[in-house]
Amino acid sequence: MSTTAVIHDIHGLTKTYNMGEVQVHALRGIDMSVEEGEFIVLLGPSGSGKSTLLNIIGGLDRPSSGTLLYRGEPLNLDSDAEMTAYRRRHIGFVFQFYNLVPSLTARENVALVTDLTESAIPPEEALALVGLGDRQDHFPAQMSGGEQQRVAIARAIAKQPDVLLCDEPTGALDVDTGIRVLEAISDANARGMTTLVITHNADIARIGDRVLHLSDGRIVRDERNRQRLAPSQIRW
Repeated sequence: MSTTAVIHDIHGLTKTYNMGEVQVHALRGIDMSVEEGEFIVLLGPSGSGKSTLLNIIGGLDRPSSGTLLYRGEPLNLDSDAEMTAYRRRHIGFVFQFYNLVPSLTARENVALVTDLTESAIPPEEALALVGLGDRQDHFPAQMSGGEQQRVAIARAIAKQPDVLLCDEPTGALDVDTGIRVLEAISDANARGMTTLVITHNADIARIGDRVLHLSDGRIVRDERNRQRLAPSQIRW
């Protein structure tokens, strides 16, 4: 990948949770940068800090200490208004469980986001981009797990975020269905969205430009894939 602008710059990020009298150190001094357009896979076992890191990058959680810069400017992590604006304008989320509204159609679920964003693409177009142009009027209960996850991806990319954050997006899916979901995520990255995907699956890590290995709240290895594979080339 050619040198591009840094979209996120992170220094000394820590996160400590107080569980009664016990302190849990979820992050222990994270330093990292994310280049614009990059596809990064966060790999590590449960409890290694992957989701905590992604939630802080996405503005869903606040660190105990450290700084988070977005396009060279520090985010005011203590300002609810600034963090809400940052999430709304710049971040798209995809979670393991689809978080769709059961009483709304696929189109209506996507429209929940597009109605709040000036630069959004129409819900119909977003659904077509993930291969669901013919399922717009179906409700979640009428769709498979993979289709529901692709609706969730359409919802995330419809507002054209700078950064797409995916937390175990294939965790509840079989291999073939998971590959279709990863193809939708890879397509979003190919359209210019900086993409970070959490997984505990080393095979999935092969579709990224770069792999961050986390353990015990630290990045223990940062490596670049010599050859980035297409989702259709992997099995797990």
